[in-house]
Amino acid sequence: MSIKKTELKSGKFKVSFKISDDAVKQYSTASLVGDFNNWNSSKDKMKKLKKDGSFSIQKTLESGKEYQFKYLLDGENWINDPETDKLVSTQFEDSQNSVVIL
Repeated sequence: MSIKKTELKSGKFKVSFKISDDAVKQYSTASLVGDFNNWNSSKDKMKKLKKDGSFSIQKTLESGKEYQFKYLLDGENWINDPETDKLVSTQFEDSQNSVVIL
């Protein structure tokens, strides 16, 4: 898994999210879900790359903010990104969200 941040001339960031773990190859769909899209699992579908089975998506986000997110696999399995900037607890006692800081 990886997160790549590129600062744009506009002051915003282009953020590339990639899930490349061998464990996700068995899944057919993945979505990037977070506070930047009101936790809407149908809004940011990730593209599955045929060559290695990884999923990827790029988002343009405002700088100076922290964004919470998770990946949703096949509409059922939530996972965090181990390369995230930090993890934060959610209102569910046994759950955390990934955070990207721009």
